[in-house]
Amino acid sequence: MIEEPYRWVEAIANRREYIETQLASGSPIAAVGYRDGILFLTLGQARQKIFEIYDRIAMGAIGHPGDIERLRIGAIELASTEGFTRSAADVSLRRLAHYSLSPVMKSAFEQVYGPPYLARLLFAEIGVQPEEDLFLRVEYDGAIAANGATFAQVRQDFAVLSGTRQSTELMESFLKAEHAPGATFEAALKTALDAWSIGHMALQKDDGKELPERAAVTKHRQEQLATTGIEAAILERNANAAIRFRALSDKEARALIGDY
Repeated sequence: MIEEPYRWVEAIANRREYIETQLASGSPIAAVGYRDGILFLTLGQARQKIFEIYDRIAMGAIGHPGDIERLRIGAIELASTEGFTRSAADVSLRRLAHYSLSPVMKSAFEQVYGPPYLARLLFAEIGVQPEEDLFLRVEYDGAIAANGATFAQVRQDFAVLSGTRQSTELMESFLKAEHAPGATFEAALKTALDAWSIGHMALQKDDGKELPERAAVTKHRQEQLATTGIEAAILERNANAAIRFRALSDKEARALIGDY
């Protein structure tokens, strides 16, 4: 009897280590607010990582494609049901995350005889004003990190997703220093590209605890842009449109960054 709680804790620790290892190579995603909306950006060669969930809500994800798709479909179905039974205005990212996705992912993680979700999720909901924008990160164990102000932190107009804690923290440190509230779209795009580059560099080095030099970031960004495609999407703050999500093509994004 005494051993049972210990075995459960040990099993949870093993699951966490396994999931972290599986997610460690996931290409980072940066979501940054700008004057007229919210930008999602990542680089990759194959699988889609950025999705529309509902009128004002978008999602980015890293992990196993099957698990991401199950969670994406679940989020869409819940949002659609909520919008149909009530109204589109009643669909809330907070409700979606706190009352549906988080409990489901927590339950799957803690049921040690079943498979957990191998996925990390990043959501954003566009508000009428920039200060009403909401960013939420949902971890594989159901933990939620939000951008809202608390007694311990100020509100942030960005959020990131990456395969390791170190990579995530470096991207956040960079955006805290470099991303300006009310930035133009072009400025936000370039900042998001640099944040991605910093996160991607951190995934390739175990000892990178400091932000790299600007020249190193530029070199890495240019090397990656030469071999991978840009995946980007925006949530537009246009009150005249019901659906705010718009995907950007690689060609459109590259035209905006030019020789940067």
